[in-house]
This record gives sequence, C-alpha cells and structure tokens, in this order.
Amino acid sequence: MSNTLLEINNLFANVGEKEILKGLNLKINKGEVHVIMGPNGAGKSTLANVILNNPRYDKKDGEILFEGENINDLKTDEIAKRGIFMSFQSPEEIPGISVMNFLKYARHNITGEPVKIFSFKEEIKKYMEELNINPKYMDRSLNVGFSGGEKKKNEILQMLVLNPKLAILDETDSGLDVDAIKTVSKGIEMFKNKDNAILIITHGTKILEELKVDYVHVLVDGRIVKTSSGELAEEIEEEGYRKYRKV
Repeated sequence: MSNTLLEINNLFANVGEKEILKGLNLKINKGEVHVIMGPNGAGKSTLANVILNNPRYDKKDGEILFEGENINDLKTDEIAKRGIFMSFQSPEEIPGISVMNFLKYARHNITGEPVKIFSFKEEIKKYMEELNINPKYMDRSLNVGFSGGEKKKNEILQMLVLNPKLAILDETDSGLDVDAIKTVSKGIEMFKNKDNAILIITHGTKILEELKVDYVHVLVDGRIVKTSSGELAEEIEEEGYRKYRKV
C-alpha cells in the first residue's frame, strides 16, 4: 500500500485571467511535515485553495492525487470528507452558531456517524485546556468577538477534533504573539502522527522553532524552485528570496 497522501503533478491554475501556478509539483507522504515559504504573490495561498477546489480558482492543467485518487473535479466538501483540512488566514465569524454546535456538525458531516454529546463535549474541553482556550467559549458564536489569536487557536481546535489525514495550515501564525504561536505549535505536535501529514504555509519561522520539519519548499512565481530540510527556513529568514527569484 502506498505511503503517499498527496501528489501534485504539473499544476497550472489561474485567478481570473491571471496565471498564478505555473507547473507546480509536490509530493507529501504519511508522517511528514512540509513547509511552503515564498514572497508575496508567489502562489502559496492559491495552492492551498486549489487543492480544496475553491471555485474562485481555475485549474488549467495538471492533476492532484489524494491517496492515489484524482480529486481535481471533486467539490470542496467531498475533498474534506476524504480527509483534507484547511485552516484559513482570516477565519470567518458565524453569528448564532456556537463553537460546540459547529464542531458537532462538522464531525458528523465528515464521519457520517452520530455524535455522542457527553463524550464529545469532554473531548472538546480537553483540547481547549491544552490550547489555553477558555472552555466557556464552547457556547459562544463561532469566532464572534474572538481576538486574532483566539480565532487561530480555534482553527487548531477544529483540526484536532476533525482529525484529518492531511492538514493544510495557511499562515495560521500570521499576526500572533509569541505565546499564541507556541500554543499553535503545541496543537500541531498533538495532531501529527505516522499516519497523517501537515502542510504549513508561512512567511516566518517562529511557528517552526518547536516543530520537527521534514521538508521546506521555496515557492516563487508559481513554481517550487528549491526543496531542502528545515534548515532552509533559517536561511530564508536571514537572506530572503533574492537568489531564488532568479531561478
């Protein structure tokens, strides 16, 4: 049985008339943590959205395989049910839907199984304590009145509760203070195991300091131009992307 979770081959994608991804290739195996870094406008968030088949993005060529299945034409909810999760740069506020009810609905929608309320509530409470989230937030409307850090931690809570096979974290560390970044990193460590994988999209290296990263990819002008170990992130932090823009 293949150990490969996600395989992207020669992917081209547009936003409107603008070509963003220009022949991107990427392979992620079970048990791995991958990081994508790159300058603004390189296509990092576009990649995440194209994997989930966001209708705003138009795939022009190439294929996306998840566990060997071509998911190019699947709807976003169908892709999620197969085990891909994505956290957003700017999580949406949903008035009138509590954190508890949202997570209950999401778990049921992903698994198709009934949710046992008492044990589920205890599970959420345990994760909230680990992530330094006030358990009272369980009954508050999703992300309404939450700080930026609280919203990002709530995304990690969703990841832990849904337990996907592949988690895509799109700049989850953006705008967070040092303590919040450590909490998010802790949640990632709690999640990862030999059977799942993580793709982190980030501008900085703070979120990586307490994580074991297997591969760092440099994405420039719609293509991955360099792949190496976690030390590559430190190099980028010091030197930027200047030399890769020439590749």
